[in-house]
Amino acid sequence: MEHFTPVSAAIGGILIGISATMLWLANGRIAGISGIVGGLWKPRSDDITWRVAFIAGLIAAPLVYAWATGSLPRISVSVPPLIVIAGGLLVGFGTRLGGGCTNGHGVCGLARLSPRSIVATALFMATAVVTSFLLRHVIGM
Repeated sequence: MEHFTPVSAAIGGILIGISATMLWLANGRIAGISGIVGGLWKPRSDDITWRVAFIAGLIAAPLVYAWATGSLPRISVSVPPLIVIAGGLLVGFGTRLGGGCTNGHGVCGLARLSPRSIVATALFMATAVVTSFLLRHVIGM
């Protein structure tokens, strides 16, 4: 493993859990990013404010991090841009097909012991393992 950072990962996971819990308790809504963003395409008047606030928080968080620490972490992508684009399109398609994203199913759905979310999470994790293995060890990217 490269750059194993259990402390920052644990803190990040705790913050995600707290934010998902707060949204559920305050609004009775699941913190699935695809559903929150998708709900803005055909918004109801009583639904816009919290969605925009949630997305603004997602955008503001790295800016606050950069301000507090002086820089953002370096991110390097070791695959060609075409692979990243194809992966993004497949994730988007899977999100629509699976009725939610990794956050909605993996964080909120598993916490509620939703059978649909358990199956969805098991499938996207298995797919990620197989894809990673194929790209790194078979194709050599």
